[in-house]
Amino acid sequence: MIDDNAPAKSPEVIDTVPSKQSKPVVYQMFTRLYGNKNTTNLAWGTQTQNGVGKFDDIDARALGAIKQLGVTHVWYTGVLHHDVIADYTEFGISLDDPDVVKGRAGSPYAIKDYYNVNPDLAINPANRLAEFETLIARTHQHGMKVVIDIVPNHVARNYQSVSKPDGISDFGEHDDTSVEYAKHNNFYYVVGEQFKVPKSLDGYQPLGGEPHPLADGQFAEFPAKWTGNGSRLAQPHFHDWYETVKVNYGVRPDGSYDFPRLPAELAEQDVRMHAEFWAKQQDLPDSWYKFRDIAYYWLDKGVDGFRYDMAEMVPVEFWSFLNSAIKMKNPDAFILAEVYNPKLYRPYIQLGKMDYLYDKVGFYDTLKGLMQGKQTSQALFDVFEDVADIESHMLHFLENHDEQRIASPEFAGNAQSGKPAMVVSALIGQAPTMVYFGQEVGEAGAETAGFGQPSRTSIFDYIAVPAHQRFMNNGAFDGGQSTESERQLLQFYRTLLPLSTQDVFASGVYLPINEMLNTPTNTSLETLVAFTRFSEETIALVVSNFSASQRATISMNEHNYLATIWQLPDGQYTLRDQLGSAPSTQYQLNIEQGHASLEMTLDPLQSVVLMLARTPIFSTQHNNKAQ
Repeated sequence: MIDDNAPAKSPEVIDTVPSKQSKPVVYQMFTRLYGNKNTTNLAWGTQTQNGVGKFDDIDARALGAIKQLGVTHVWYTGVLHHDVIADYTEFGISLDDPDVVKGRAGSPYAIKDYYNVNPDLAINPANRLAEFETLIARTHQHGMKVVIDIVPNHVARNYQSVSKPDGISDFGEHDDTSVEYAKHNNFYYVVGEQFKVPKSLDGYQPLGGEPHPLADGQFAEFPAKWTGNGSRLAQPHFHDWYETVKVNYGVRPDGSYDFPRLPAELAEQDVRMHAEFWAKQQDLPDSWYKFRDIAYYWLDKGVDGFRYDMAEMVPVEFWSFLNSAIKMKNPDAFILAEVYNPKLYRPYIQLGKMDYLYDKVGFYDTLKGLMQGKQTSQALFDVFEDVADIESHMLHFLENHDEQRIASPEFAGNAQSGKPAMVVSALIGQAPTMVYFGQEVGEAGAETAGFGQPSRTSIFDYIAVPAHQRFMNNGAFDGGQSTESERQLLQFYRTLLPLSTQDVFASGVYLPINEMLNTPTNTSLETLVAFTRFSEETIALVVSNFSASQRATISMNEHNYLATIWQLPDGQYTLRDQLGSAPSTQYQLNIEQGHASLEMTLDPLQSVVLMLARTPIFSTQHNNKAQ
């Protein structure tokens, strides 16, 4: 506690609080679409018709604009060589069959060659790997790190690496295809049966019905392999991940394990102990070593980390093995995993040694519901509390390649509706914040690209991204063609995201304060989210109004104990909204006899972030008391 006789802190306006850049901001770029300047947008259009972005489009101007968002890590999505329909046979790449390719540009999660990159992205496909290495170097020169996907659960049906290093064998190259399962097989087999292309639904035709020499409803695969999502049928369902085959990690068909289990005590041990445990094991499944070799290969190319697709479909022991190996090679490697089963969160963090997991099922889903008027602020606080012990590992986002765009009618219908949610998402926790390219200018994902439906920017076809293209302004990346609302939204993100990296939001204490608020009868606390984050150096107060139609007038109730929690002496403090640009946007905080009083009115969809830097004398007193 603070000495009651300590002098009151003199009023002051806090303009900025120095950032320690200790909380990552991840920018997910769908690389094929990012630099595309073509605006044709023909459904099922070819790359000649609709255009395709290249590594070279992500130049110093593009990276400078990304850096302005406070970004620390760029996740280049769709970089690895996956199935595509374009003809690259002159470069020694076999044709891909439209019957087992989704879209014309192909799914970025049907990897065909783990040791090279998508030829679509290169000016010269023969030089595609070198062009990506140059992009890695450019990204590093702009002070940002590079993250790429590893897709561990499945590979393309026609996986064939033309770029693998000497001594590396292809997936399945040495498999015994006479059995359903063998420990060192890379795939599972439907013994004695030929693969059959799924029966189409709803009139679907590959390439929209356009003729293609391989589009005949057939794909030669004998014996058939299990499909990527686990289907054991020789003819999977149309909604299965039929373009991929499942990788075998030593999990027998009956669900038992053909590898050592992790001792429970390793959950409390560091990666070095995990690496030592696996170093003693002499006969691990072949797929484990293949993916370790892949990770090492890309680390040697300068990649700084990985995002793992559908990590929960791969046993946690493998993650302990791979992640400890990665961390022993690069202790600062950034590791993010897609896990949707909350029961697996703690095992995959503690035993699997993941740095970060998507907080999708709890936080994102509830936040989306709050934006849509289907959830309450208390529900959001509850799901955040559910992961309190692992909160610093739970990455927050509002958009990614799998989710609907905020501005789509299926989500919020207006990018402005995402602003209070983005404030809460970025500032409530210690884990990283992620944004998806185009989100910062309100992209709506309204285009019909070919495979799939609008509301999500297509990841399967060549398509333009209109709001992003207006910002891109033919390669200037200066917002020269953006609308006024798009420019205002961009400025909001450029203010909020760097703010989120400040130490108080990276490591400060969190406390929800909705219960300490008074509101008039026409204002509902269910649409208000209020919390404080505080450290020895800084106090932050965050309030967001999720109502799109109602102003919210609030005040502190007389029973609040914020002054005690903050250890703030009696006095008057003038605070400025860190999200506002007008100098007059100030609020008066009064501390008297251990109670805080503050009044404010928020417009619909408005948020305020009030910050107070503690004086040196205050910090000294606080430290002495803590001792």
